[in-house]
Amino acid sequence: MAERIAYFGLSVNMVAFMFYVMHRPFSSSSNAVNNFLGISQASSVLGGFLADAYLGRYWTIAIFTTIYLAGLTGITLCATMKMFVPNQDQCDQLSLVLGSCEPAKPWQMLYLYTVLYITAFGAAGIRPCVSSFGADQFDERSKDYKTLLDRFFNFFYLSVTTGAIVAFTLVVYIQIERGWGAAFGSLAIAMGISNMLFFAGTPLYRHRLPGGSPLTRVAQVLVAAFKKRNVPFTRSEFVGLYELPGRHSAIKGSGKIPHTDDFRGLDKAALQLKEDGSNPSPWRLCTVTQVEEVKILIKLIPVPACTIMLSAVLTEFLTLSIQQAYTLNTHIGKLKLPVTCMPVFPGLSIFLILCLYYSVFVPISRRITGHPHGASQLQRVGIGLFISILSVAWAGGFERFRRAYAIRHGYEVSFLTPMPDLSAYWLLIQYCLIGIAEVFSIVGLLEFLYEEAPDAMKSIGSAYAALAGGLGCFVASLINSIIKSVTRNPENRQQSWLSQNINTGKFDYFYWLLTVLCVINFCIFLYSANRYKYRTEQALEVRETNQNIPAEDS
Repeated sequence: MAERIAYFGLSVNMVAFMFYVMHRPFSSSSNAVNNFLGISQASSVLGGFLADAYLGRYWTIAIFTTIYLAGLTGITLCATMKMFVPNQDQCDQLSLVLGSCEPAKPWQMLYLYTVLYITAFGAAGIRPCVSSFGADQFDERSKDYKTLLDRFFNFFYLSVTTGAIVAFTLVVYIQIERGWGAAFGSLAIAMGISNMLFFAGTPLYRHRLPGGSPLTRVAQVLVAAFKKRNVPFTRSEFVGLYELPGRHSAIKGSGKIPHTDDFRGLDKAALQLKEDGSNPSPWRLCTVTQVEEVKILIKLIPVPACTIMLSAVLTEFLTLSIQQAYTLNTHIGKLKLPVTCMPVFPGLSIFLILCLYYSVFVPISRRITGHPHGASQLQRVGIGLFISILSVAWAGGFERFRRAYAIRHGYEVSFLTPMPDLSAYWLLIQYCLIGIAEVFSIVGLLEFLYEEAPDAMKSIGSAYAALAGGLGCFVASLINSIIKSVTRNPENRQQSWLSQNINTGKFDYFYWLLTVLCVINFCIFLYSANRYKYRTEQALEVRETNQNIPAEDS
């Protein structure tokens, strides 16, 4: 919860801070924040690797939350001390629009980027480990394990959503009433309190031992398979596929994984020949379990990869929708809602859906699908991806209407002036739809990756989700840069679709381009999900095959 308060508190306020205080244009501010969002999620692979290989999840969380807190403290100092920001004298709204305010010095921007990216790096140990560490607290031998795990991941995401709601409301309120220093300071205080609570629970935790470097095991499989790439399975010296005798595998914290026929080329890493001897090098001969770990990691990739587009849409909404909201009336009766509070509505929709999930969705869907949890993990991911298409398509339709309204009523130049007769709450439809999409896709994805990942690679599995989220942020920045480059023509004075003046840009075209990309992505997901077999299904097939072999021989 605390990490998400900080994550969303920075994502929604940093664009405005760079524009109003550091005097950076919206476009470069948005890209800087997108990069922050991307690094904070993509670096999760590093955290997952360290947790699974050396530190364990507890110490990884402990170290990286401290780094996160240091970064937030640095950002607070930047917003509090005048030496870190440019001169604010004679810088009114007109000067900001014209770009005539004194810009931040290079060293000031360097300091801000440094502490911002330190904060992003601190997320590396939180994203992949907190959900996995929480799931580790449940006993796999319990008959209620599946149900408890399902409820835990929903509760986990409910906590994440609560953090987002706090960031979009309370933190924004603090910024308006007390200033930037108090707003960023509140994020540091929240993280500091969460750290103390985490350490206070130390005597109560269950720990899964790190199983050694997963990347080394993956490399060993690839090298061994490459060395034996020309050895046929029918060779006379072929002894069999290598595995340790007994119940336990060679990997700490992992049970044995039965052999499957997928990616047969990798099986050559476990191809035991007489020349391998009794004590073979792990770079020449690997166990079946080790090979199956690599197969599982490869088979998992398409599912989180298909959520990259969802993360890109979420990132675009966080930045572009703010620009839309600046042109709209944000009053509810006599109460004026700050523009930076608008992203709270996806969080509220997520909160509502999660609260109603077990009482409404599961019973109804259980009758339709017959699935004990209402829908399988992949079905939930697919539902979310489909709803995200509806969300971005609606965004394009509304933006076309909003821009035409602005031009018709003479607001073409005044892009920071709200139009009193057009409510910002039309944005709620796209916000709520993307919130519902996030509930189904991300919660389903987290549960899917935790259950399907190898025992000694649970953090790496969870890091897949965070990596997909980070890549989504980078994809959003890449799409933005390409669109600005392709659609802008200075010779004809043609502005890009993503012009700083939203009323002369073509944001609707941009949203419809995203819609097309989301549809293509959804089709790829359907193909990948249809081909995927859950580990429990594969294990059952292997057992049935093994039981039938003696019967056929007799």
